[in-house]
Amino acid sequence: MSKHSGNTLLAFLLGAAAGAAIGILYAPEKGSVTREKLSFKLDKYRKMLQDLVNDLIEGRETPLTSEAKSQGQKVVDETKNKAEQLLDDVDTLLEQLRNSKG
Repeated sequence: MSKHSGNTLLAFLLGAAAGAAIGILYAPEKGSVTREKLSFKLDKYRKMLQDLVNDLIEGRETPLTSEAKSQGQKVVDETKNKAEQLLDDVDTLLEQLRNSKG
């Protein structure tokens, strides 16, 4: 993983954490409900990030051959898909928060 994509992932995660914190502060639901939702989402993100890290580690262990390039592209594609999935989840959560305010 390049330094740029590592910084991008870190920035995304920090943004997601900040968004979650702001969401908690402005959440119209009971605290226990909000904490339950947040806990579920964070567990889901934790699992996805663990899978991502494992994929990246496995990609580094392959020899520098055409197979390594193929595996590298696979990791990049999976990372992109997982990042898009995370963004979709964040959008869904934000939409739920917006709808519950109205």
